[in-house]
Amino acid sequence: MINLKYCLSKAHLLVYGSLISLGLNSCKDVPQKKELKQETPAFQDTLFIQESHDGYKISNEKTDNEVRSIAVDKEANVWIATASGVFCKKYGVRNWEPVISGQNRGPAYAVSVNDNGDVLLGTWDGIYRYSNHQLKKEKGVKPPISKICKDGNGNYALGPYGIWRFKANAWEQQEYKISRTVRDAVTDTEGNLWVATDVGLYLCKNGTTKLYQDVSDLMSCYVRAISFDPEGKIWAGVLGGVTIREKDRLIKNITTREGIPSAQVNCIRKSPDGVMWVGTNVGVVRFAKDGTHSLRFSKRWLTDNKVTDIAFDADGNAWVATINGVSEIKRQLMTLADKEKNFYGQLMKKHMRDPWTCGILKLEIPGDTASWRNSDDDNDGEYTSGYLAMESFRYAVTKDEDAKLKARKAFEFLKYLQTVTGTEGFFARSIVPVSWKQVNDPNKTYSKKELADELVTDPRFKPVEERWHKSADGKWLWKGDTSSDEMDGHMMGYFFYYELAAGEEEKILIRNHVKKIIDQLIITNYNLIDVDGTHTRWSVWSPEQINGDPDWASERSINSLELLAYLKFAAHITGDEKYNRVYHRLIDKDGYLENVSQLNKKNPAWQIYFDRTLEGYLFPILLKYENDPKLKVFYSQLIDEWMANQPAGENLINNLTYAFATGKKVNVPQTVQFLRDAPLDLMDWPIDHTLREDVHIVRSPILEEIQISELPPASERATVRWDKNPWGAIQGDLSMVREPVFWLWPYWMSRYFDIIQPVKK
Repeated sequence: MINLKYCLSKAHLLVYGSLISLGLNSCKDVPQKKELKQETPAFQDTLFIQESHDGYKISNEKTDNEVRSIAVDKEANVWIATASGVFCKKYGVRNWEPVISGQNRGPAYAVSVNDNGDVLLGTWDGIYRYSNHQLKKEKGVKPPISKICKDGNGNYALGPYGIWRFKANAWEQQEYKISRTVRDAVTDTEGNLWVATDVGLYLCKNGTTKLYQDVSDLMSCYVRAISFDPEGKIWAGVLGGVTIREKDRLIKNITTREGIPSAQVNCIRKSPDGVMWVGTNVGVVRFAKDGTHSLRFSKRWLTDNKVTDIAFDADGNAWVATINGVSEIKRQLMTLADKEKNFYGQLMKKHMRDPWTCGILKLEIPGDTASWRNSDDDNDGEYTSGYLAMESFRYAVTKDEDAKLKARKAFEFLKYLQTVTGTEGFFARSIVPVSWKQVNDPNKTYSKKELADELVTDPRFKPVEERWHKSADGKWLWKGDTSSDEMDGHMMGYFFYYELAAGEEEKILIRNHVKKIIDQLIITNYNLIDVDGTHTRWSVWSPEQINGDPDWASERSINSLELLAYLKFAAHITGDEKYNRVYHRLIDKDGYLENVSQLNKKNPAWQIYFDRTLEGYLFPILLKYENDPKLKVFYSQLIDEWMANQPAGENLINNLTYAFATGKKVNVPQTVQFLRDAPLDLMDWPIDHTLREDVHIVRSPILEEIQISELPPASERATVRWDKNPWGAIQGDLSMVREPVFWLWPYWMSRYFDIIQPVKK
């Protein structure tokens, strides 16, 4: 087609304008890789608060789980009022016991703890007091009692028939005229009573009432919740959000535009550390003193998204009442090093299976972690390659022989994926013991009608009916139809292993293994040929198809990048010039560099989030091993543009591999924030952001997918996989527990770059 000189010139002009005019024509002109520099100092690992969730179902009865009010007493017992009665969970146990039995048991509405430790219960038939481990019914009020609050000297009890105050060991009715739709009640520091109703907010003071109802007073008059913040301002939860008032004036409104996830606000409570917790129909949002806010919603954090009340224990743990049980959002102090031990322990205990495959767990009963079993995945090779990279970085940081040994075991597994096929260079997606009765994507037969449907949908479809094959020794089932992303993952893992952890013996093994795969790829015209003699559905890199078949246009740029990276890797580690000759022939004759120049300019219909991760796997190979100065500049500019196309920096692996490839900065605060914020729970909880009103549904950055307008933090996502779109509006799989490599890998990369300093001893 065209020679290298003109290919380079055209590609540079296409991508970088006047780059060629810089006249970079020798190695001394090429910017050399520098030490990683930060705009902010490295982070010293210190203690932080790690949150976790524990959910409680009261019983199998629906009304028992419809919790309306919650309180924690001075002995750390948890009390709840539900649609069917009052229950108590004693400290240190999980079961809930009914407090009121017999004919008196019925709908309950309020639980409150006095300063002296008494627990007051508001129910359908009045008020009960639990004091000195004894329960008695109070006299002097007209039921039902729906709200109870304390004023320092006693208590107020409210319901449809009025307001009572407990003083001098008796309940006295108060003469305040207010709406009977009582939704919440609190007292201020002066002992004045504030009442939330459907017609507005009442201030009851010295026998008189004042109603705040106008839009100049409140965002709306439908008030369901009230609380005071650390500065004494009153927060009123209204239909539409939260109104903040100071004395007699409105300060501001907080709406769905400022982080309220639902216009339906049900409760507001101040935590012991001064954070305002706002319970809504779509979870609980917390507003900190510094103006930041965070959301807890979905089954990851709550037994139900509809939050009805919140209480706090002496340790600062939040007890959240929902319409389907109780959630404890627990706090514990740990360092990132502590978190690494936790995740690594989970990884070794459950996620590593013979013969050293790193993979997911499948739950026989969705949501029940006790029902787990090891399972296979189409990308077991790629994900184990990520594990191999992680162990390689761990070894580079610690020089721990355990890391080196485990990296070797991961490599041997990946190598065996090729050996088990009995072919010259083809490798399997995964292997499982032959004794397994269940595999994902089992063998299947296509009828002519089914095949017709598949081919109309995708003419490139390949009907692989025998997906699983038995190994020659009869011990394993191995899965074929290996994809290009598996090849990318393998090469990435081998690269980091070769560079960071392999000794000379291991490097010989890597060279021979990679040579075998790439030699066969060259023989088969750059396609990965399965045991049926044809290429797999996705592993196509040949010029005839990439350049000549319009149905492969969507893969043209990334597949060209892939093949060039594979060849450059083989050339460097083997020292065999034949790979460089093929590499340059693809550039000079077949225009692969021109193809690659369009990597960051793909048609929007062809942009796939997974591709960003795959591209990130390969850039370090090309940047580290390319010696031609013009090609080096080309790849350097290409990766800079690639990184600039990810302005949110949402993918830590991309950020850190970019730093590895270029020596340029990485966002330290963002990295640390992700590592801290990621939940310890690896269940792939379903997350549905379409329920939220504080975000917008968009088609960006990926046109094909429904996404949300704001990048959610790790704690508001399904369990992270770096090849998954983090903006996805609907995420998660309740039948799956993900492996924690997603966290361990960037942690050890961060340690490798010294952007996270270990805990001081």
